[in-house]
Amino acid sequence: MEITSYGGSCLRLRGREGVVVTDAFPSIVGPSGRGIVADVVTYSHPDPHPLPGRSNGRHPAVEDPVPTSLQSAFRLSGPGEYEVHDILVTGVRTARDEAKGAERGLGTAFVVQLDGLHVIHLGDLGHLLTEEQLKEIGAVDVVCVPVGGHLSPARAAEVVAQLEANLVVPLPVGENEGDTEAALARFLHEMGVGELVPQPKLVVTISSVPQEMSVVRLESRARV
Repeated sequence: MEITSYGGSCLRLRGREGVVVTDAFPSIVGPSGRGIVADVVTYSHPDPHPLPGRSNGRHPAVEDPVPTSLQSAFRLSGPGEYEVHDILVTGVRTARDEAKGAERGLGTAFVVQLDGLHVIHLGDLGHLLTEEQLKEIGAVDVVCVPVGGHLSPARAAEVVAQLEANLVVPLPVGENEGDTEAALARFLHEMGVGELVPQPKLVVTISSVPQEMSVVRLESRARV
């Protein structure tokens, strides 16, 4: 499996069974999608910075959160179990705060199975996971965890420990780049990891999953 970042919580997961793209918001990849294509596109939460609506001639300011290049992809934005083109995806209901969604709303964490690997994309998670959520999620190999948003660096590290995965990909979801970098540094400290050099992509197979916990920082391939 190959994992590539397009900024924020937007990732592309490419495996033998197909391609999954997460949180491909127009505010991240632009209205056109910059040519990104996929079989499945998942949205863990609403676009935090929606672009101005465009008139379609009948309804002024109509917004379509799916970029043009991803219009043909199967869209998932809620909990449930799905199978699309041999790609298995499980959506688990979460909240974007510690008040069960009362402050910032609900979200969805997605577990994607590709090439025999299980990757969880936590989106804009705002709390530790419950026993029920952990049961729904099951065993995972790769954790993609938000850093710099509502979830504190210490809490993000706790979530990683809850999931017991050996590969960790931090998602820079902060509003301010400087604050996000500071949050990432604190997260790495919590994880016992030093400064990381961003990698253009992560390529992983069942046999190459590390025996010890490893954090991989991905560089963004696209910016608006």
